[in-house]
Amino acid sequence: MHRTKAAQAIPAGPKVGIPFPSLPHLTFDELLLPPEELLDEAALLAQIQQEIAQSGQTKGQDVRAIVVTHLATARAKAEANLEAAFRAQPDDARGLIRALAWLTDRTVSIALEIATNTLHPLPNPTEAERIALVAVGGYGRAEMAPQSDVDLLFLTPYKVTAWAESVIESMLYMLWDLKLKVGHATRTVDDCIRLARDDITIRTALLERRFLAGDESLARDLRTRLWSELFRNTGPEFIEAKLDERSERHKRQGGQRYVLEPNVKEGKGGLRDLQTLYWIGKYLHEVQSAFGLVEAGLLSQDEYDVFATAENFLWDVRCHLHYVTQRPIDRLTFDLQVEVAARMGYKDTPGRRAVECFMQDYFRHATRVGELTRVFLTQLEARHVKSAPMMIGPQRRRKKLKHGFELLQGRLVFGTGGDLDTHPLNILRLFEEALRTGYLIHPLAMRIVSTNLHRIDDDLRADRETKRIFLDLLLKHGNPERALRRMNELNVLSAIIPEFDAIVAMMQFNLYHHYTVDEHTIQCISNLAQIERGELLEELPVASGILKAGVNRKVLYVAMLLHDIGKGRPEDHSILGAQIARKVCPRLGLNAEESETVEWLVRYHLLMSDVAQKRDLSEPRTVRDFAKLVKTRKRLDLLCVLTVCDIRGVGPGTWNNWKAMLLRQLHRDTTTALEGGLESLNRENRAAAAKKQLRERLQGWEPKRLRAELARHYPPYWQGLSTDAHAVFANMLRDITPDQIRIDLHPDPDRDATRTVFALADHPGIFSRLAGALALVGANVVDARTYTSKDGWATAVFWVQDGAGHPYEAERLPRLRTMIHKTLKGEVVPRDALKVRDRIKKREREFRFPTHITFDNIGSEIYTIVEVDTRDRPGLLYDLTRTLAANNIYIASAVIATFGAQVVDSFYVKDMFGLKLHTKVKQEALERKLRQAIKDGAERAKE
Repeated sequence: MHRTKAAQAIPAGPKVGIPFPSLPHLTFDELLLPPEELLDEAALLAQIQQEIAQSGQTKGQDVRAIVVTHLATARAKAEANLEAAFRAQPDDARGLIRALAWLTDRTVSIALEIATNTLHPLPNPTEAERIALVAVGGYGRAEMAPQSDVDLLFLTPYKVTAWAESVIESMLYMLWDLKLKVGHATRTVDDCIRLARDDITIRTALLERRFLAGDESLARDLRTRLWSELFRNTGPEFIEAKLDERSERHKRQGGQRYVLEPNVKEGKGGLRDLQTLYWIGKYLHEVQSAFGLVEAGLLSQDEYDVFATAENFLWDVRCHLHYVTQRPIDRLTFDLQVEVAARMGYKDTPGRRAVECFMQDYFRHATRVGELTRVFLTQLEARHVKSAPMMIGPQRRRKKLKHGFELLQGRLVFGTGGDLDTHPLNILRLFEEALRTGYLIHPLAMRIVSTNLHRIDDDLRADRETKRIFLDLLLKHGNPERALRRMNELNVLSAIIPEFDAIVAMMQFNLYHHYTVDEHTIQCISNLAQIERGELLEELPVASGILKAGVNRKVLYVAMLLHDIGKGRPEDHSILGAQIARKVCPRLGLNAEESETVEWLVRYHLLMSDVAQKRDLSEPRTVRDFAKLVKTRKRLDLLCVLTVCDIRGVGPGTWNNWKAMLLRQLHRDTTTALEGGLESLNRENRAAAAKKQLRERLQGWEPKRLRAELARHYPPYWQGLSTDAHAVFANMLRDITPDQIRIDLHPDPDRDATRTVFALADHPGIFSRLAGALALVGANVVDARTYTSKDGWATAVFWVQDGAGHPYEAERLPRLRTMIHKTLKGEVVPRDALKVRDRIKKREREFRFPTHITFDNIGSEIYTIVEVDTRDRPGLLYDLTRTLAANNIYIASAVIATFGAQVVDSFYVKDMFGLKLHTKVKQEALERKLRQAIKDGAERAKE
């Protein structure tokens, strides 16, 4: 066997103590397992060459098959050992990614050895017949996740020769047969320089090149020319390009650090953000590792420790993701969060699931990555290799700074007289000055704040000036969310209010809340400030009017800040939050009356939302009971604004006209009750007013027919529907025959829904049949009323939305009508047809929604309210109503409140004798059957 010059340049193995010769700072201690438990390159190569010699095979395909068989067996054993070791040490991804890179090095080295010396030997190679094998990208850094690509650069001195082409082709076939995902390019040094000049992605990949095997002089030539001809003079250009790339990447990933299904690699605060810092440092200073950023003065030792801790955590998560899915998945979806949390050793705690604890850690690391990035970029600005950002506005720039503060690079820093040893209150004054002047805070000032948080102690918290500054930050400058967000990121908010720390970066594992609890709180305050600034006057007329008329702003803002502070514990967060508020409010400088009002608002911050969305507002007792709890117009107004901001702060699309209409109605009716007396809400008054309005609407009707229409309905019908609906029913019932089913579909933009009105002969189970028909056409029922007239007609109204939560478009209504008719005529059986619709998406299966069923005989004068709180699915309402009908329960109305994948269905019911469900035995029997219906439906959903 002939050994060529090219082959002789291939190292037989790594230098002693150095697993990656091109990265001498890395040692074998960096590998998760020692080399002997992974792969013996020399022994394996000898076995391969021996079998090739004994077999007498000379064809490339046969030789490659032998190589692949041996390599596949060795790699499978090594990979199994690594996976087992990582399961045992789930926080040592650093060792895993190094070991996988080392294993890949051995694999490609053997493949190149066979390709050059066995398959395509050259006794007398020419100058052109040289090749260098170079790792690029993440593989070049010696970092490989279990499902990472193998990015290779085949470097040749001139145009690719036939020999080089054969070597590369044979080598790639071996790697492909090993099922490796290989990204490769064949280029000359000139090609690399030319392409890297025009393509920032290629330039970045070449920045991280690592020589593997072959002719090392080619790799040295590439390094020399990259630095002398490209890197040395293009630092600012590279930095701006990488930062633009980072901004675009963040936009694609949702633009927020607290996206609840984050991309571990590409998302904000993810691995790519840390890699960007390293790339920039390497481009400017040729650092060989992330620690080189400290030596280059771009990060302090403490900041590097944060960098390394965050990077290790993110790599742990990414590697577990790859092992769980056996695919190169980097998005941490809800279902995968649960499994990754378990693999990383997280456990359930009282009041919190393991996955929520895991995601809180994730988001805290993501926040720290953002802080590091700010400090890093400011260092670049100071060195004039990155342009400074634009300031906020010319008018604000002219404001004179107060004593103790100066400008550096156009941003606020502590200046003469700003010493924190003597004046620790300057920590808070920094945020006040930023809001007052409009200047951004310099990251160097943020660094000082972070290292001086210990100065915010009990004495400082009790200082009158501390209280003044903090309340001014909330109330005085018009945009408190800006200060609060920065204070939260720097842990100042938790230092001022220690109880707030528990909810920082706290994730709520459901499909309803789009933000972590602290970010939700800041979003709520942002909504409140927008309303105050008059920016939501048209969208929120009631809340805007309340604030314009005047309320205690201090109470409202503090209540907004504290409303969810009790989350994450086993107790009801509203009750616990009220207890916390009782202690915090005096510390913030609120008097006894203000503190009591904040405590009440926190305790009942869900009350108005629950009543509006889960109860029938046409039921007089609903509003009377709510008014008794609220007691005063002042509390009602404060609670209304808090509720609006709370719902809007849940996430995009959560607030809609339907919720707005319900809250306005509840606020209006409660105001009437509080100011005009509770008796103003009685049934007789409402029925008389409704009949009068319908009489005016139907002026063209014959007097006899009009009297008949006004007499045919019971009182609940008159108080539960609008005059528009009464008029529609009056016309639909006119000359109707027993075999007819009349349907009226009409968009109701005020409610963001389509009003679906049915008139047909009454019979048992009618509500269930209608619900099944609507479920079959994919309509989501958000509210429903059904009444029986004195002469035996069912008059039912359902408000429905399409799958996107919007009213049906006009052109879809005819098909909707046809499908409903077919179902009501028995041409389609809902239970069978709904099986497919009821399947739960994989990413939603890990959500836990324990079923709660309650019976309330107090909330309505004539009905029992059966409330079912459980996981939502398209066929749920049909299953529940069918069960009620089968047990001779008459459903008068249903109120449906959906919260992501959770739903609360409230049914106003009577038994077959027209009585409430008073007996415990009857309630327990019905509850068992409802639970069974939910369980059976859930089992069908799994099929």
